[in-house]
Amino acid sequence: MSGSGFDNVLELQTSCDADSSAKVGNAEGTGDSKHERKKIGHRRVDLETGEVTYKKVPTTQIMGAIQLGIANSIGSLVREPERDVLLQDFEYVEQVYFPSAGTHVTPSHPYSDFRFKTYAPIAFRYFRELFNIKPEDFMASLCGVPLRELSNPGASGSIFYISSDDKFIVKTVQHREAEFLQKLLPGYYMNLNQNPKTLLPKFFGFYCFQSLGKNVRLVVMNNLLPSTIKLHLKYDLKGSTYKRRASRYERTKLTPTLKDLDFLDSASPISLDVNTYDALMKTISRDCLVLKSFKIMDYSLLMGIHNIDQSLRDKGVDVPSSQVESNTDESQSYSNKFMEPRERRVVRQKTVFSTWESIQADTVPVDLGDEYPAGGIFGLNAKGDRVLIFLGIIDILQNYRLFKKIEHSWKSLMHDGDSISVHHPNFYANRFKDFMANNVFKRDTFPVKHSSSKKKMQKKSTNVIAEDSQQTLHYGHVSPSAFASESTSKPDIVPTLLEASFSEDKSAFDVDRSISELPSLSKDDSSECSLREIRKRELDRLFAADSKNTR
Repeated sequence: MSGSGFDNVLELQTSCDADSSAKVGNAEGTGDSKHERKKIGHRRVDLETGEVTYKKVPTTQIMGAIQLGIANSIGSLVREPERDVLLQDFEYVEQVYFPSAGTHVTPSHPYSDFRFKTYAPIAFRYFRELFNIKPEDFMASLCGVPLRELSNPGASGSIFYISSDDKFIVKTVQHREAEFLQKLLPGYYMNLNQNPKTLLPKFFGFYCFQSLGKNVRLVVMNNLLPSTIKLHLKYDLKGSTYKRRASRYERTKLTPTLKDLDFLDSASPISLDVNTYDALMKTISRDCLVLKSFKIMDYSLLMGIHNIDQSLRDKGVDVPSSQVESNTDESQSYSNKFMEPRERRVVRQKTVFSTWESIQADTVPVDLGDEYPAGGIFGLNAKGDRVLIFLGIIDILQNYRLFKKIEHSWKSLMHDGDSISVHHPNFYANRFKDFMANNVFKRDTFPVKHSSSKKKMQKKSTNVIAEDSQQTLHYGHVSPSAFASESTSKPDIVPTLLEASFSEDKSAFDVDRSISELPSLSKDDSSECSLREIRKRELDRLFAADSKNTR
């Protein structure tokens, strides 16, 4: 995995709050910049040795303890029988002592003695199973090889580790955020159970490392951004405008994390096809409703954009500029944008928490080839370049408590209250949705070309309907698929009335009942009658039954 790819993930996953980023950006000169980067929150860096500590505990020891603790927790959980999640499971905390000499259940290790807590292990096992994450795969990703520590801590000074396979992020959280996550778990379980397709963070584990009188709380989440391709643009968007501009220090990076005002100044809305736009907005609206119900605000939409055409131009490939305007035939223009996949296809690993899998989409994603990661959202920028978008909602552990209310009131005295990031959850959710729908994304009408697998599925479905219709006419019976085929090919008033009668009087006629329950026909009738005659006979029977009931 390339180092530049990890830097892409690092810079976006650790996007700073606007106010704190501005403080870092205002530190000019080598001495001030080093001082700002030396101590951020609980994170400290020894400028002489380069050692990084968190709460005065070396981060290398934290990483090793995390791997030992997770391996022990998952291993012991495998022996537990499968069962439903109970309410008390969200409050249960498992604690294991790890002395350096080891015990009969824990291995020896070179670190200081520590305790490792696992919060709600049964509940998080269900979360992992919901996204098809097997215990052995989870252990292999987090415990098989050393984790990679990300060097940019962000404004809060959190420590970030990324798994070697680029699937998971391990992040330290503050005490107040950990307490809120514990209270949030039952509602989070209910939301995931009802709606697994969500842009909200997927939490796969919640742990606490205790050593030398220090508590280091960590959560394991899905990694939003791929590191196998270059992200040309990265944004941290909240829908607010007060101090929502990347700092000068941030802009010195190779690929800075830009913010709301930067997007409004330099970018135009990204064009999405109708189905993708509607699915994305539906998912964002649903997620905002969930966050609003838990009184959560100050969350962000993290978005990484890979410019496909720009990447090809960087490789020396000639790409026509403004492809949308250069060809008046939309279908031909779209065919130029999407080349058919190569016959020899490499099977790529598909994760269920990709961007496409997280939105309420009924269609399959466009296959751009084996060199691109699966699950990105396809769109067009203002120049007509093809772009691949990866996004998700993060920082959902900030609730609108008393301190946040005071912060909003104080800032509202000096600035426009509606432009401040910290706001009432109802207002914040509406502003967030409107900003994404009107400023970030645009509903376009360019056609979508399905992948070859989708075409085969549609062709198979058409053949099944045709065979079903032929069998219906031959045997004189009516099947549900025949109803669908006839109503779409020959619209008339009879199917409409029949469908209306289904909804008004389900007891009279059930669509899903077996064919054998329909009125039987003689052999002579079956050879002469048509599908429409059968429907009319059934309709007459329904009207007769209805008239008897009214009498």
